[in-house]
Order: sequence, then structure tokens, then C-alpha cells
Amino acid sequence: MPRRKLGLLGRLRAVPERVYARAGFALLCLGAAIGYLVYPTYPNYDSAYSLIWGRELLDGALPSFDAYRAPTEHPLAVAFAAVLSPLGNAAPRVWLGFTVLAFCLLVAGVYRLGRAAFTPWVGAIAALLVLSRLDYAFLAARGYIDIPYLAMVAWAAALETGKPRRGGVVWLLLTLAGLLRPEAWILLGAYWLWCKPSVRTTLIAAIAPLLWALTDLLVTGDALFSLRHTSSLANDLQRTKPASEAPGFAIHSLTGTLKWPVLLGAVLGVLLALAFARRRAAVVLAITASGLLTFGLIAAAGLSVIDRYLAVTALGLLVFAGFAIAGFTVLPEGHRARRAWIAAAVVVALGGAAFTATHLHPGYIDRELTTRRELRQELARLVKTPAFTLANRCGPVTVPNHKLIPDTRWVLHADADEVLARSDLPDFGQREHGVQVFVTGPMMFTNSTYGPFVPGSRDDARIQVPGPGLRLIDRSAHFLAYASC
Repeated sequence: MPRRKLGLLGRLRAVPERVYARAGFALLCLGAAIGYLVYPTYPNYDSAYSLIWGRELLDGALPSFDAYRAPTEHPLAVAFAAVLSPLGNAAPRVWLGFTVLAFCLLVAGVYRLGRAAFTPWVGAIAALLVLSRLDYAFLAARGYIDIPYLAMVAWAAALETGKPRRGGVVWLLLTLAGLLRPEAWILLGAYWLWCKPSVRTTLIAAIAPLLWALTDLLVTGDALFSLRHTSSLANDLQRTKPASEAPGFAIHSLTGTLKWPVLLGAVLGVLLALAFARRRAAVVLAITASGLLTFGLIAAAGLSVIDRYLAVTALGLLVFAGFAIAGFTVLPEGHRARRAWIAAAVVVALGGAAFTATHLHPGYIDRELTTRRELRQELARLVKTPAFTLANRCGPVTVPNHKLIPDTRWVLHADADEVLARSDLPDFGQREHGVQVFVTGPMMFTNSTYGPFVPGSRDDARIQVPGPGLRLIDRSAHFLAYASC
């Protein structure tokens, strides 16, 4: 009997799901590569410091973890930066290349998690939701270590969902994640309990926190330096929140990242998963809860409370939002809830798409990335001029506060005592010899990257006022250079 020819829809259904997944991943990587080339930007403040510390290590010096308002160190990031240091000025771009690649792996990991926990359709919707939340792509484009951290967590959760108590690669991913962000220690502890505690699993679970403490001890002489420094910095920059305000701030942060229609869909997805796929949802529920627990502990400890600490929770909620839309695929054909679920999913999907389309502002990201690149290049040109170099012989370079320090240090290949913040100097640097850099223009005073005043900080306005005896030696569109010898 001749085989019946399949129609177009039939042929599409006959294609293995993994083919579509690989094609989608290839397209994602191609789009990310194009974005990487179109926006040749530079790493953010924290990552810029990691690159500096990695270069210090390669130069045979101890990293300046205790520099003025330096961010908390992350051992794996510093080690990776040390590996990149021989590349010289190309190191920041290579760093960004890896964070963009990590973004692609993050999207793939979320797809794999939704697929392993529920169905391929849930994974696909969750991955699309990650792509539509531009916050993640924006973090990747600026080199934040949060993206590789989230990718490791997503893949660890996906692999564990596919094969419970897998061990091995899950331990490795969580340990590496724990050397990027201490929030992963909660996940390590939970996985240790899940895998039935033993001497072996106890030692494995302790690797990340012990290596972190050992790094602090060797560099600063204080094994708890990161904890103390983070707490001190949070107080200085007014980033702490009372524990009583943490729930409200958490909701506000999640709404900002996910947007309220997706957050509501995620809550609905949690309820539907508890009703129809409770066992399947266990790992996704665990990582969602771990982020909230970590956020609460950070608030209670008086550390910096920022929305990026809820990124793992947001990822889990995106999977549940995917379940709210496509979770009917876990139900057998003919199930009484299936038809109503499909109808509701269509309404939710259309409403969410309409909201995203009317609230999406890609122009903001374009402006931010373009402005950051232009300002960084402008600063590099200013500090490399002959007049600047000559005046620098009279003393250190001073900048208004901490924001300009890492980029200036990187360009000048300068030590911590060669680039100082006037907000940390007596008389706010008014009588300091050397070169003083100021920002100029209305746009710069509100610029989130280089602006001289941090909301909530106690920096005096005189950090932007040239002292007596200073003379203007150079200027650009957004920066002024004064000298005193």
C-alpha cells in the first residue's frame, strides 16, 4: 500500500522537537552576535573592577579589594579576569563576549528547565518570555556576572529536573555559581539536603563558601571581608532596607522586571502547577523560593537590597508564566479542564503581547548602550592626552566620587592610590595636587554610570568644584581636566 503524503502541518509535526530547539538556539546566537558587534560597549562598574583585580593578580600584586567603594569581589570573576588579562585592552570586549554567550545559554537553560519540568511548549514560552524581558539582555550587554550566574542555576535546575539526584554536573554548576554570587550557597545547602547528607556531599557543598573565605583571607587578612565590606558599602550608599519593607520592595522589583501581566500570569501558573503538576514543579518551585529566601536574609542582614538579587526568583516565575499559557499540554487529550485552559491561555497570551508591545522601549537601551560607549571612549581620549600625562606627574588623578575610578584605572593601568575619589579626600580634594577630572553638562549630572552624585549618599557638592590654584588643561564634551602642581 502506498504511503499517504503528509500535508504541510503534518510534515511540521513530524520534525523532531530537538531540531526546532537547535534552530531556535542558532538564531538566538546569531542575533546576539549581531547585537554584540553593533553595540561595542564596555563592562559595568563591578565587572570593570574584576578586570582590574585580575590584572593586578597577573602583575604579581594582591587585588585591591578594599579600594574606596569597590564592589564585593567574586572569586570566579576575578580568576576569569586574570585569564583574560594577557589580552590587554581587548580583555573587556572578550569579557562582554562571554556574558553575551552566557545570555544565549541562559535562554536555552530556561527552555530546557520548562521542557524537563513540564513540556517543550512550556519551555518555549518561558524562553520567549526571557527574551522579551529586556532587562536580561541589557545586563548581558553591560557585562554583569548575574547572567552567567543565572545560566548556571538554570542549567543545574534543568538537569536535576531531568534526572533527580544527578549529582556530578549539578554540583559543579552550583559550585561555580557559588563562586560568582553567594546567593547560590542557599541552593548548595538545599541540594545537599536533597541528596542525603554525607561526608562527601558536605565537603562538596562547602567548596564555594570556603574558597570565597580563603580568597578574602589571603588578600585582606579577613576571611569575612566580603560580608563586612558589603554591609559597610550598603550603609554608605544608603542601599539597606528594613526587613519590614522587604516584601513590598520584592513585589515592586519583580513587577519592574517581569511587568505586572507576566507576574500575575506567573502566580496563576504556580496555582495551576500545584493543582495539575505538583511533582513536576518541585525544582522550579525550589529555585523560585530560594531567591525569595535569599532576598529576605540579605535584607535582615542589613546588606545592599537591589532588584538583581531576585533574578533567580524571576526566572522561576517566568517558567510558571509559561506554564499558565502552555501548561494544558501536560493534560491528556479529552481532559475536562483542557479546553477552558486553552481559551484562557489565548486571552492571557494576547493580553501579555499587547502590554509588551505598548510598553516596550528599545530606544532606551539603544541610548544607554550608545551613551556608555561614547562616554567611555571620550574619557579614555582625555586621560591619554600629553597635557594630562604631564600634569599627572605632579600627583594622582582625582575624580568626583567612585564611579569614574575603575574605567580611569583601567585606561591608565593605575594602582588604587593613583586614582582617588574626591568624596573620600580631606577638603574634598580642593587642595590636592595632580589632575582633577570633573563632569560637565546637564546630562552628566543624572547619568547612572558616571554621574557625580549618588541618590542617598552623603557626597558633598564640592566634589564638583575646582579648588584654588587649579587651571583648566583640557576639556571634552562631557569632561573637564584641571591641574595643580
